[in-house]
Amino acid sequence: MAQHKSAKKRIRRNERAAGVNHARLSRIRTQVKALEAAIASGDKAAAQAAFKKVMPELMRGAAKGVVHKKTVSRKLSRLSARIKGIAA
Repeated sequence: MAQHKSAKKRIRRNERAAGVNHARLSRIRTQVKALEAAIASGDKAAAQAAFKKVMPELMRGAAKGVVHKKTVSRKLSRLSARIKGIAA
């Protein structure tokens, strides 16, 4: 267990950061699941609207270091390709 004041503070900060990161990752996953559902339904307009919500969340996650930048790029590329594949 931490003894020094600075070590105790670091533990508190780490716990808070972990909570924020967990919430951000959870929000990203929820948005992606909504997009997946829109793609599965075959509604191109709904899928595009959901994609516009997912994109900034993923980019923010990459900027904050929750998700790797290339992971975000790959996910966005694959999702947009699936949306383009929906028959209009």
